[in-house]
Amino acid sequence: MPELPEVETVRRGLNSLTLNQKIIGGEVLLERTVAQPTSINKFIDGIQGNTIAAWHRRGKYLLAQLSPAPGWLGVHLRMTGQLLWLDKNEPLHKHTRVRLFFQNNRELRFVDQRTFGQMWLVAPRVEIETIITGLAKLAADPFSDEFTTEYLAKKLHNRRRPIKTALLDQSMVAGLGNIYADEALFLSKIRPETQCIDLQRSQIESLHTAIIKVLETSIAAGGTTFSNFLNVKGVNGNYGGVAWVYNRTGEPCKICGEPIQRIKLGGRSSHFCGQCQPLGGIKKSKLSSP
Repeated sequence: MPELPEVETVRRGLNSLTLNQKIIGGEVLLERTVAQPTSINKFIDGIQGNTIAAWHRRGKYLLAQLSPAPGWLGVHLRMTGQLLWLDKNEPLHKHTRVRLFFQNNRELRFVDQRTFGQMWLVAPRVEIETIITGLAKLAADPFSDEFTTEYLAKKLHNRRRPIKTALLDQSMVAGLGNIYADEALFLSKIRPETQCIDLQRSQIESLHTAIIKVLETSIAAGGTTFSNFLNVKGVNGNYGGVAWVYNRTGEPCKICGEPIQRIKLGGRSSHFCGQCQPLGGIKKSKLSSP
């Protein structure tokens, strides 16, 4: 699933390619991809004639600010979604779900193999969170001023759940997913099964720093492609080649040489180094209230 770095990579690409160009039409090939409005004709009519003033990101959501009607186009890529900026005459991909037609024979094509991705059109003067309800549940973005060590400590305080599971909860940290949770835990030397309540303040500080660092590194590499992710020009992300632990089961740790291990937590794979991330890590004590 595309995580924060992949979605941010797409956002930056869209801002460089799609702004201030009139949308002259569209085509919906899979109706359930459009979550709002429920009428496909209303979706096409509502977006036609607008331009995109800017693309924003909140967690893993992409939000296009429309003009002149001050509405929004929301997109969530889910597991396999791709937004591709193409020539309108480019042969259709097998899994094309929505096409938005622009001037100069260009189109923004939403391709989604697993069909879990969604789009929303939010009408002018309607609160966006009332339509894209998942936005209201998001925690602070890791790149926001709100995301401080104190904020993270408060979120984890007295939680009896594995830290890896907590990091995947979008109400704890917005935008973080399986890849970068594993990577951040490696950099902060915390085992994924460590209970939140057992983390020391110094570990939370290391984790906070590691989350931001690994996200910045991945964005600089254009995100990660292990299966489906492509940027708006159809190019793979390169972070996978420099990953510390994710998807490297059995390979030697880049720090100590020990084989990378994989366990299941909450139905998700977690990768770690047993040497660099020792069980218990720093001597356990309850996390102090910030």
